[in-house]
Amino acid sequence: MLSGGSGAYIIRIPCGPPHSYVPKESLWPYIPEFVDGALSHIVNMARALGDNNGGKPVWPYVIHGHYADAGEVAARLSSVLNVPTVITGHSLGRNKLEQLLKQGRLSRADINTTYKIMRRIEAEELGLDTAEMVVTSTRQEIDEQWGLYDGFDIQLERKLRIRRRRGVSCLGRYMPRMVVIPPGMDFSSVTAQESSDADGDLKSLIGTDRIHKSPMPPIWSEIMRFFSNPHKPMILALSRPDPKKNVTTLLKAFGECQPLRELANLTLILGNRDNIEDMSNSSSSVFTTVLKLIDKYDLYGSVAYPKHHKQPEVPEIYRLAAKTKGVFINPALVEPFGLTLIEAAAYGLPIVATKNGGPVDIIKALNNGLLVDPHDEKAISDALLKLVADKNLWNDCRKNGLKNIHKFSWPEHCRNYLFHVEQCRNNHPTTSHLRVMPIPEEPLSESLRGVEDISFKFSVDVDVVKANGEPDSASGQQKIVDILLAKANHIGKSMNHNYCPGRRQWLYVIAVDSYSSEGSPAEALPLIVKNIMQVAGSESSQIGFVLLTGLSLLETKEMLHRSNCQVKLEQFDALICSSGSEMFYPWKDLVADEDYESHIEYRWPGENVKSMLLRIAKIENKAENDDMQLSQSSSRCYSYIIKPGAQTQKIDDLRQRLRMRGMRCNLVYTHVASRLNVIPLFASRAQSLRYLSVSWNIDLSKVIVFVGERGDTDYEELLGGLHKTVILRDSVEYAASDTNMHTEEALKKDDDIVAQDSSKIALAEGFDVHCISKALGCFGIM
Repeated sequence: MLSGGSGAYIIRIPCGPPHSYVPKESLWPYIPEFVDGALSHIVNMARALGDNNGGKPVWPYVIHGHYADAGEVAARLSSVLNVPTVITGHSLGRNKLEQLLKQGRLSRADINTTYKIMRRIEAEELGLDTAEMVVTSTRQEIDEQWGLYDGFDIQLERKLRIRRRRGVSCLGRYMPRMVVIPPGMDFSSVTAQESSDADGDLKSLIGTDRIHKSPMPPIWSEIMRFFSNPHKPMILALSRPDPKKNVTTLLKAFGECQPLRELANLTLILGNRDNIEDMSNSSSSVFTTVLKLIDKYDLYGSVAYPKHHKQPEVPEIYRLAAKTKGVFINPALVEPFGLTLIEAAAYGLPIVATKNGGPVDIIKALNNGLLVDPHDEKAISDALLKLVADKNLWNDCRKNGLKNIHKFSWPEHCRNYLFHVEQCRNNHPTTSHLRVMPIPEEPLSESLRGVEDISFKFSVDVDVVKANGEPDSASGQQKIVDILLAKANHIGKSMNHNYCPGRRQWLYVIAVDSYSSEGSPAEALPLIVKNIMQVAGSESSQIGFVLLTGLSLLETKEMLHRSNCQVKLEQFDALICSSGSEMFYPWKDLVADEDYESHIEYRWPGENVKSMLLRIAKIENKAENDDMQLSQSSSRCYSYIIKPGAQTQKIDDLRQRLRMRGMRCNLVYTHVASRLNVIPLFASRAQSLRYLSVSWNIDLSKVIVFVGERGDTDYEELLGGLHKTVILRDSVEYAASDTNMHTEEALKKDDDIVAQDSSKIALAEGFDVHCISKALGCFGIM
């Protein structure tokens, strides 16, 4: 908590079009931009707080994502910062897809087009991949909603939890922990009167000889005008007029049970209406059926269905039902949570509720009512009759509800939440390998670049003379500069913990996946690299260069060595190889970045995924997988060669099969799908750029990423975000992303990946110097 503050802040991160509303289904192309903006804010805060912490950045304790889009944001931020992820789904895509398919009004393709449902589901799966903990409201949400996902299996989660407790290896498998923390409620409107016992005499409140002279709440009069005998116990149902709320079955149960009709009245609060004909088709249908059933069973004088009520009047409706010693019922076909049940209990009402969903947990905690099958009319009427007729049971349920209602208060919710967050934090690796370098002073090597005339006002001992034997001052001056440059470079390379590539104003990232048809680097690739570097020209000292590739380090060296383009490794500030799983710095003698290796180790199954990958990649009806074999392996990348012409599983299918087995990895087809790289969950080309931007203090808006029109199967991830993107036309002739990325069901549309009107993308008509310069001009750079 910051001094003088409450500890809670709302920070708005700009992303997407600034002056137009974007529906949640259309937010997906802006998610990378939001991630980058949030990352920038977090790093700035971490540095600012670190100034009061001995200079050490203060990273978030956890990152909690709510709903699918924020779950993806949390996953991306977590993989850059390596802090625990917590997610809450609220409403889940797979569950919604099932319900929409059952309704039969839309085809699967239409559902996907309308709701971007497959994109949403993949975001939820990604959230499960990274989450330490998933917060749910009920057990039903775990079993029947999250249980639909590839990334969660409740039986496997229990087995792995037992293995961890016993200190037995989980063989690289992981399942997030599901925790039930019911939502909190504000009970400040519930007064001490709710728990008093003398509240059953309604006559003393509404009769002509009533003791209390204060007027009745208007909503009481509005409800009681429907009843022939308003003193009967009131059965209360409160919901929107939705077929899933099952109000018509309740009405049938009431109409069919004569003893219940004699003992009680029924009140249906079904939203607000002016004219039934003006309501939506489904709501209108529900109300029409209600009116027909009232007429069929002749329930006039026994059923209230007021047209209007205000939200502040809802507590008074609960109070009226409690004064009559009534019962609250939620007969929904499925109730994900059941907030109205908790509200009713807070006002002293016993409850009857559907056995499908959250009410099971609520009644277990409150012990204040009965569960029923929502399809069974007799079970509904029997439960209501039991509570209305048995006054002792009614009183017991009332007292239990009032006694236990604190379990659903905000203080109780916060205590539970903070307890589990602390457990979540303790289970996460505590060592952060992410360093935020201080803004560096300009290295001597940078300050001397381009210097043509330096006059040193001190004596030096140099053996440089002209042909006539006189000292050559100009040559001597140049020799001094060369000596100092060499010394500066040597010092810079030896200062591994403090050195970073100068004060770069821009970072040019070359991520063009240019291969021949056989999968070897295309001849054009070194030329593309040379042209991009040539465009920098005299500004090269202010521009850093990064190669971002699916090639291994050895392949990268060979590619540059074989070319005639005279591009040297030393001209790069960083080489990010093997699809983002390895990072090397030429100014550190090409030694792998050990901090980055440790950073991406999270949930990496290592050796355990080697043999499993060959099994799950096998095409059905084949005895064994002889189309794929391990080619290269490093500590963070297993690279498999795929035989020419072999059938291969799509990336979506492979990822799904690994998830179902508890393996959390990234997979990338590269080298025109002749190579499959299996890398850690936190490793990717896009995420490595974010890691680099944090550790080097480079604003992502100052990063230019050069790509082809297509590429490896991680190509899509490179297009969105705060960085600028230059697409080089005709630079890629063959690509792995053409056929190996998505299944037909999960096929993404272009507008799910990047906004069509993005100002951060420029198209170069070719990859020569002129075309590249012209494209950069779109960003006001050249």
